[in-house]
Amino acid sequence: MNILPSPRRAIAPAALAAAVVLAAGGCGGADAGSQGGGDKLSGTIRVDGSSTVAPLSTAAAQLFQQQNPGVRVTVGTSGTGGGFEKFCNGETEISDASRPIQPEEKARCDRNGVRFEEFQVANDGLSVVVDKDNDFAECLTVEQLRKIWEPGSEVTNWNQVDPAFPDVELELFGAGTDSGTFDYFTQAVNGEEGRSRTDYTPSEDDNVTVQGVAGSKGGMGYFGLSYYEENQDKLKVLKIDGGDGCVAPSRTTVQNGTYKPLSRPLFIYPNAAALDRREVEAFVEYYVENNADIAEAAQFVPLNAQQEAELDKALQRLREQHKP
Repeated sequence: MNILPSPRRAIAPAALAAAVVLAAGGCGGADAGSQGGGDKLSGTIRVDGSSTVAPLSTAAAQLFQQQNPGVRVTVGTSGTGGGFEKFCNGETEISDASRPIQPEEKARCDRNGVRFEEFQVANDGLSVVVDKDNDFAECLTVEQLRKIWEPGSEVTNWNQVDPAFPDVELELFGAGTDSGTFDYFTQAVNGEEGRSRTDYTPSEDDNVTVQGVAGSKGGMGYFGLSYYEENQDKLKVLKIDGGDGCVAPSRTTVQNGTYKPLSRPLFIYPNAAALDRREVEAFVEYYVENNADIAEAAQFVPLNAQQEAELDKALQRLREQHKP
């Protein structure tokens, strides 16, 4: 199996080992893949797209490979938009996405005869982070975030965000423009995807944001919650007031939707026609049946019961599309 490393993080070895034990204890997808030790699966499955979702697909691939070592899975990270471009051109079997597919992307898939279903496979929250030694900012309203990040913003100092804040230069770091994280943050904060000030340090690699914010007294950045959790020794996370008071991002607040508006679903999009290949069908089934273990291994927030039920329905719809 060949898994391209995600710029976000590696899968936690302990979490992966635990997930292997759990997933091996009765997975239909694994049994189907190994065919009871008889007809072994082989082939290559190409996954590409969101760098946020890549650790999920990487964990799924690693777990699946425990049962099907003859299958080679590649997981690329060209961003949600870049991933959909490849997917709709027929270059990949599965697209990772940190936002739903857009109408123009769906139209491209339609033109090329690429049929698919949207699978929500986990939950994530965007965290707004500042330097660990920032002792004045605890909670920001969405209006304050908008004031900072809207196009043409002239906010360059923390005391322009709130007069009670000290005279400290504001240095901004965030996602690159081809990232689903950028799309989601700008939609949630500024009301339109892609609507953002441009005088900040953008990167598809969240490590750049970590280093930038941690190295600046007045630094601020944003990325997925799980990436903050991995770097909380270097950073401080802010609470966000989406209109109902200040709420900190956490597993509970992301899953129940109270962390507004910066919690989000994470998706994969399998190509229905690719189910003709038994290794792809087995991998997709494995991903669905073991979604909770995969989310835990990749340090994301698992689906709730309602979301799991919808995922099962999406798999059935994909199978229906695949029928001749």
